[in-house]
Amino acid sequence: IQCNSGLRSGRFSGVVNIILNNPKKRNALSLAMLNSLHADILHEADSSALRVIIISAEGPVFSSGHDLTELTSKQGPEHHTKIFETCAEVMHLIQDIPVPVIAKVNGTATAAGCQLVASCDIAVASNKSTFATPGVNVGLFCSTPAVALGRAVPRKVYAFTGAPISANDALLHGLVSKVVPEEKLEEETMKIVRMICKASRPVVALGKNTFYRQMAQERKTAYRLASQVMVENLALIDGQEGIKAFIEKRQPVWTNSPDNAHE
Repeated sequence: IQCNSGLRSGRFSGVVNIILNNPKKRNALSLAMLNSLHADILHEADSSALRVIIISAEGPVFSSGHDLTELTSKQGPEHHTKIFETCAEVMHLIQDIPVPVIAKVNGTATAAGCQLVASCDIAVASNKSTFATPGVNVGLFCSTPAVALGRAVPRKVYAFTGAPISANDALLHGLVSKVVPEEKLEEETMKIVRMICKASRPVVALGKNTFYRQMAQERKTAYRLASQVMVENLALIDGQEGIKAFIEKRQPVWTNSPDNAHE
């Protein structure tokens, strides 16, 4: 994995680019790759300058999923358990980290690779990309990818046949956020990055955390949680700055501070 940080300087400061870079192995999510991905996501997590993480890949395959050579009887159940536990930790981390994570997909994403796309907050795909959960065809049903996919797409879209879907079908069903021509992928991804960077970091962090929490709750409990968080949001310095800027018909000046405006 390549991890390029633009936190301190450069045209797009505040951005960490994580690039899956093992195209000869179809960017398989081996245990080593998963551990590297976990470490790179956490690398600048404590930096107040971090605003966005982008996950992309080298080669024609975004990720083919788990490395099947690690899933034979030779390694045994303990090793297999470690792989799936580590993979789940990475998927949790993507949604728990307080900044948006964008999947920039230009190619095929299958099985756990498709799970990775579904776990990201935003996914921008080129029109050459395809998505599938083909494990059933090799005797290993994609049960863990189904956790992320089942929360991203309607349940009847989740294919029991393992057949791939196009980028446009993935957009139609909510797996990706936007589909663009390959030559526009970088440009369109950075448009989204710039929009995120215009917002207040603590406000985005609070909103992301609350979104995933309330989605796991029944409606009345979700409303109670969201209402309390709205009050907490208004107590932030940037929450009050945004309101004042709107009333005064000016652009807000964010402090990006997690501190409260209320005494």
